[in-house]
Amino acid sequence: MMGWLTIILLTLLVRIKSENQTCELIGRTGFLEFAKEGDLNIAGVFSLMNTQTLIDNDYRAVPYSYCQTLSERELKLARTMIFTVEEINRDPMLLPGVKLGYKVFSGCGTDNLIRAAVEAVTETGSRVCSSGSLAVLGHSSSSVSDGINTIIGALSVPQLSHFSTCACLSDKKRYPTFFRTVPSDSFQSTALVQLMKFFDWRWVGIIYSFGTYTEEGTAAFVKKAKKMGICVEFSLMFSQTSQRSFEVLVETLSNSSSSVVLLLMPSYDVRSFLSEMENYKITGKQWVGSEVWVTQKDLFSVGRKHILQGVVGFALPDAPIQGLGEFLLSLKPSDEPQSAIIRKFWEKVFKCSFSSSQTSNVCTVENNVYQAVYAVAHALDALLQCQNGLNPSTGKPCVTKNDVQPKLVIFFDENGDSVALYDLVNWQIEDDGSVHIIQIGEFDDSLQEGGGLKLKEDTKIVWGGNSHQVPKSVCREPCPPGTRKALNRNKPVCCFDCIECPEGTVSNKTDSIDCFICPPEFWPNENKDKCLPKCTEYLSHHELMGSLLTGLSTVGVLLSLLISIMFFTHKETPIVRANNSELSFLLLFSLKLCFLCSLTFIGRPTQWSCMLRHTAFSITFVLCISCVLGKTMVVLMAFKARLPGRNVMKWFGPAQQKLCILILTLIQVVICTLWLTINPPFPQLNMHYYKDKIILECNPGSAVGFWAVLGYIGLLAVLCFILAFLARKLPDSFNEAKLITFSMLIFCAVWITFIPVYVSSPGKFTVAVEIFAILASSFGLLLCIFAPKCYIVILKPDQNSKKHLLGKMPPSTM
Repeated sequence: MMGWLTIILLTLLVRIKSENQTCELIGRTGFLEFAKEGDLNIAGVFSLMNTQTLIDNDYRAVPYSYCQTLSERELKLARTMIFTVEEINRDPMLLPGVKLGYKVFSGCGTDNLIRAAVEAVTETGSRVCSSGSLAVLGHSSSSVSDGINTIIGALSVPQLSHFSTCACLSDKKRYPTFFRTVPSDSFQSTALVQLMKFFDWRWVGIIYSFGTYTEEGTAAFVKKAKKMGICVEFSLMFSQTSQRSFEVLVETLSNSSSSVVLLLMPSYDVRSFLSEMENYKITGKQWVGSEVWVTQKDLFSVGRKHILQGVVGFALPDAPIQGLGEFLLSLKPSDEPQSAIIRKFWEKVFKCSFSSSQTSNVCTVENNVYQAVYAVAHALDALLQCQNGLNPSTGKPCVTKNDVQPKLVIFFDENGDSVALYDLVNWQIEDDGSVHIIQIGEFDDSLQEGGGLKLKEDTKIVWGGNSHQVPKSVCREPCPPGTRKALNRNKPVCCFDCIECPEGTVSNKTDSIDCFICPPEFWPNENKDKCLPKCTEYLSHHELMGSLLTGLSTVGVLLSLLISIMFFTHKETPIVRANNSELSFLLLFSLKLCFLCSLTFIGRPTQWSCMLRHTAFSITFVLCISCVLGKTMVVLMAFKARLPGRNVMKWFGPAQQKLCILILTLIQVVICTLWLTINPPFPQLNMHYYKDKIILECNPGSAVGFWAVLGYIGLLAVLCFILAFLARKLPDSFNEAKLITFSMLIFCAVWITFIPVYVSSPGKFTVAVEIFAILASSFGLLLCIFAPKCYIVILKPDQNSKKHLLGKMPPSTM
């Protein structure tokens, strides 16, 4: 029965007697309502009448007050105490040989209740300061309990409250003898904060009333909510006497953006608040109640359905007490003939026909009274144990029932509080007006590490504010992934700003406070909530630009092949023979290689393709320009051979021409070999030029090697251009110098332009520029040198004859 309640008996002080220590009750007495003497007595203080009326006598006599309006709930609590005492007396195992008695005092108003408590702990009719009761049960009000404990605490009389929840009463320095069987408001505020967090209600309002319970409860909730990132949009006090403050309250409710409102008031203030709110159709609010009113169905009326429908809140756990219902139902005036309260209760409520359906609903607060009485009984039982002359609990000499004094300490925890257990309830109002308060979960403070709040599975929950789903109550929707949460100093912490992550950064969770840079190989997606591998860029055969360049290379190869076939077919004709047919065929072969080497630049770079593309390009171009240089020198030599006394052609015949081309080409081969040996080209990932993609390119390796091969090609091209320019006006009908000059002019222009464009072009366009330069210079040589000859061979065959050439060409070149 008491498994959830830890009771430790610490000490029992021997009776203190002093003939000189006397006290006298001054003022009104006679608050005793029910009593039954026992060996040891327990007192209870209840507000059986809850309305105090003051008679001032026009200041001609001492003012006095009287009580009216019966409190059925407080009467039920008082009768529960009596039931528990009698149950303990019937238990042979608990307090054997000791009869427990009770004294129930009634009062209304704080001053009278405190007087009643003083009367409870003072021996009736005695001027000696002795204790009439070992412990005092009560009161329901925290402020009243505060006043009572201030008085009886000085006498070391323990006070056990069944419903005083103020967290302030947990201060053991100020209230060393105060205990309670109801959880402290500190636990309720913790439970309420967990409720808000569980449903992600981070923007809430609070309405409270005047009083220690509500004001300190509100302060505790705000403090704990702040730690959990929950903000309070407004915190307003409700006053039954100020219409102006209520109008401000209604206006604030109407204009507020929070959809969750915590109503933290005693039940009588809640009843008044709901009566006022009936006239206002404020909808869209999810009301959250406290334990003092959230289970009271009598608060409901048809006009309040829009407020109370879907209310959630914490209630004290329902714990039916066996036999209590029958005991309460058996109450009749003859049981307490001296009690006017019982007669009033009988006349008012039962009207001579006591219906069980009206009173059998046992409130959970009765269970707290029940537990409080048992707490005292178990403490006394442990106190009276004796083994070999010593008490096994304290180790001190045994005491008898005549030695028992109220100066004992009972610990529930270090603050005098019991374990916090709450039921989470939900108001569900049917169309016919019936009200069902359904338990939908529970809060157990002993399970804080695993989460104190647990919802029942498969339990229907009705929400307030006409919502079919869990209402949302946030000042600002959570920042989605891809943004970061930025606090605004001019607004509460819940009213933050969501700022999009800067370029190159991501946030992959909700309400991220920072955006993170992606690794170098990754880049944010469009939503900036994920890092994706960067696209790898290189010039591919499958894209348009790669296809066009491949097509141009193929056209160049085919055109060179076609010209070669045509020249081979007409190799005996004067125009072919006049321009050194062997060098022409070698030049056409080298041009085919130039066109083909451009294809090595297209496609995914690899270690081999990077080395091949640069070496193939440099060697084939040197071979091509060497052939052009050879043809230029043949023209110059042929002109010198026609001069009297000159016979230079024997020094630059076909063998010497081939040897010259071979030597010039071998020089480039040596340069390329050194380049590939020392620091060859290699594929690399360029992640610096573009932010969102990777360029897969060929790093030339040795910059010296790269520019050496290009420089050598440029040197030969310039030399060829100079010689061709010098021979451009030689008097020969088939003089190629003019054609070579023009072709080399195009060649040099292309490659001079290539250098700055190559350096500044990004990614795959660098490769495209290089290919274009190769193709442009190759087409320039092919068309400038061979197109005029093809024109004559095909369209002007009459000019391709010896007769036409007689006297115009050097004999040695024929």
